[in-house]
Amino acid sequence: MPEIIDICAITELPPGSRKLVEWEDLEIGVFNCGGSLYAIEDRCSHDNGPLAHGDFDPDTCTVECPRHGSLFDLRTGNPKTLPAYAPVDTFPVIIDDDLIKLEVD
Repeated sequence: MPEIIDICAITELPPGSRKLVEWEDLEIGVFNCGGSLYAIEDRCSHDNGPLAHGDFDPDTCTVECPRHGSLFDLRTGNPKTLPAYAPVDTFPVIIDDDLIKLEVD
């Protein structure tokens, strides 16, 4: 059964920003792409390295793995470039009043 976790007030994550959060044994990157919020697991599918700290482009809604340069679509978790070929997990983002929440499983 999914769990809903509180992340932060929406004012704390303005367009073009990101936030790294922890839930149990997962780290999750939450990104604001021009007012649309997306959340992905902070783990590159190529080598399990950190992903959310890579270069973030809010215009294309992508993040680049800092280790080997794979580009991931934040909306889907799908890689857009090699060497990664498998998607990373994404999480539904919920806006409840002025609070950002994630649905995690």
